[in-house]
This record gives sequence, structure tokens and C-alpha cells, in this order.
Amino acid sequence: MKKFTYVICYYLLTSCTNYGQLKLIKQLPKKLDENSGIVSLNNNSIWVIIDTKNADEVFQVDLHGDIIKELKVKNANNNNWEDLAKDNKGNVYIGDFGNNENKRKNLVIYKIPNPEIEKGDKINAERIEFNYPEQTKFPPKKKNMLYDAEAMFYNNNSIYIITKNRAYPFNGKTLIYKIPAIPGKYSATLIGSFYTCEDDTTCKITAADISLDGKKIVLLSNGKLWIFTDWNGENFSNGKTEAIDLGVTTQLESVCFLNNTTLLLSDEQDGNTGRNLYSYTLKE
Repeated sequence: MKKFTYVICYYLLTSCTNYGQLKLIKQLPKKLDENSGIVSLNNNSIWVIIDTKNADEVFQVDLHGDIIKELKVKNANNNNWEDLAKDNKGNVYIGDFGNNENKRKNLVIYKIPNPEIEKGDKINAERIEFNYPEQTKFPPKKKNMLYDAEAMFYNNNSIYIITKNRAYPFNGKTLIYKIPAIPGKYSATLIGSFYTCEDDTTCKITAADISLDGKKIVLLSNGKLWIFTDWNGENFSNGKTEAIDLGVTTQLESVCFLNNTTLLLSDEQDGNTGRNLYSYTLKE
């Protein structure tokens, strides 16, 4: 009996610390249990948002897992904040485009100036409002529920939005849209599509980012990573694609490049798991 108990305990301990190919950095504070987007503006910290009716705030967290700065975002409302992006001037973009039921008509990306140089506890946001012109019904039929989104990145004065497939039956199709990274109102331009895989548990896109040198784009799901290189034009899906099984299935919601080969990832808390910050090293 003692031997059996030891085996069970050992299995539970090892399974609870199994992060697959991800390296655990630190557990995030409880306040960030629903973290949904991260971005790095330096090598020592990240900025984090939390989603769906939570605080209209951005949080700076060091790589020891401590919150070191909180900023209230003025002129913004957290309907469903899902991802963060940055431009080469340090401006940060907050994607308020979570759209689980494909019914929203108030999709917006908030643009804030570099939060690291903000001296107060509030920061003003400008609005980039948009719609998907291909969507004509709110909501559409289940087979056409392609207009949720949790992923975006900035490149060449544009924001690229990668949708999250909620169609039934699920087929892994994700759409790639582009809008100007300038405050205003826009109809997003559909520039391509990409098929992840047909497992709806691990093939829905939850985050994206582009490397600092602009040569790699990554898409994240709850367990997989897609890496794009050597593309031509604005549709990165026409380049080389590598799919990576991360060896773990948690509610991975966020990814960002720390440098050209190191990714930071985070997941939401789900029961007794998650709310962690991880790293993953890409091949040179």
C-alpha cells in the first residue's frame, strides 16, 4: 500500500509540473488570473491585460511575477480585451475584439502611448474602430462564425488581426485582416486565410506576435504554435509554416517576442492550473 501511495503521489507531482516544451518562469499574481494579452517593451518586464468586463487597466509585471505599475486606460471600456501589440515607437495597442457569439458591432483597438514613460496612474487611449465587411449577419449561421478574434500584431503601420474560428462544425479556418494603425473608423481588409487543424480543442488561435526583426510571425493556440517565415507581401500565410506541438494543453492566451528567438507565453487560471508565465526558445 505504501508503495502504491508513493507512486500516486509521484504521478500527481510530476503531472502538475509538466509544462511540455515550455519553461516556467513564474506564476502571475492572482489579480491577473484572466490574463489575455502580453507585450514586452524591454527585457525585464511585460505589460498585461485581463479580459471580459474586467478592469480598464494595463499592468506592468517584472519577470519575478510582481506587479510594478498599474495604469487606468482613459477613454476605453473593457468589453473583451484579448491581445496586446506594440509599434516601433513604443505605442501599445489593446485589442477589444473578443466576440464569442459573433454579435458585436463595437469592435475597437485602443492605442496608448508608451506606458513605461507615463508618470501618473492614468493613460489616455485613442480609438481605432473597425468592422469585418464580409460579416453581414449578427450573429451569422453557426457554420460562418468566423468573426471572433484574440490575436493581432503590428507591422508597417498596420494592425493585423487573426480571427478565432467558432464555426460548427469546426474546420480550423482562420481569417487574416488588416487595418491602419491610425485612430479612425475602418472596414478591415481581408488579406488571406489559414487552416490550423481540425481539433477544436487545440486549433483555435488565441494570440499572435511578430519578431523584432520582422522575419518571424507566431500564432498560438491552447497547445500549439505556428511559425511563419519567408513570406511575400502582406499575406504571411503564403510563406513557410512550421507547426509545433508544445506538449501541454492549458488555456494559453498570450504570446510575445522578448527577442528574435525567445517567446514569452502566459495562460489563464483554470482550476488549480495556469496563471503562469513561460518562455520558449525558437530555432535560429
